[in-house]
Amino acid sequence: MRAKITYFLTAAVLAVYFVLVGGRGLMLIRLGTPVSVPFGLAVLVLPVIGVWFLWKNTQFVTRANQLATELESEGGLPVDELERDQYGRILRDSADEVFARRKAETEDAPGDWRSWFRLAVAYHDARDTPRARKAMQRAIALHAEKPVQA
Repeated sequence: MRAKITYFLTAAVLAVYFVLVGGRGLMLIRLGTPVSVPFGLAVLVLPVIGVWFLWKNTQFVTRANQLATELESEGGLPVDELERDQYGRILRDSADEVFARRKAETEDAPGDWRSWFRLAVAYHDARDTPRARKAMQRAIALHAEKPVQA
């Protein structure tokens, strides 16, 4: 729940920023000088890129949460079996061990979105965020290709 609150708070702050920057860009364009118009157009590019980035991330999070909900209803969410230190941080060796099992599971069933989802969680636990994101994107793509159940 804390992560959702942080995400929505950050998105709200970014939305305010995009509005403020967009307003400054429009103000520069309205000045109409040979320098201010191109500069204003360049400033308007920032909110456009930011809105696109925020939209894509929101879609990713929403789809990943949908997969988690579906997997939970099936009873297939990975169980937290990781060892932790006295401060609650995941021990690297424990994360590597679980990761090796999840990777083997995914290699055995490369077309199963569930195994890719669990692999993404294992990558995340091993602190490999870029690969965790790619594995989750693969799980989302595989889930989207599955036939609709009646």
